[in-house]
Amino acid sequence: MSKYDKLLFQILRGTADANVAFDELRGLLQRIGFEERIRSSHHIFRKEGVLEKINLQRDGNKAKVYQVRQVRAVLLKYKLGGDL
Repeated sequence: MSKYDKLLFQILRGTADANVAFDELRGLLQRIGFEERIRSSHHIFRKEGVLEKINLQRDGNKAKVYQVRQVRAVLLKYKLGGDL
């Protein structure tokens, strides 16, 4: 199981939202096919076929908890990440 598979499982399980590394979450979204645009401290992710924009910000070296929850909601809604 790759580190991205483990991270995807951790996010979808929802038991450790406060322990998701920011850079790993960025890498996961890029691997799934999201395109990243950076505006100041905001990392904005878009993907064709996904209506929602995902906006991430650092909280130290971790991703913000509420943003991890938003990523989980998008992954579940569009059934993304199953091809990793």
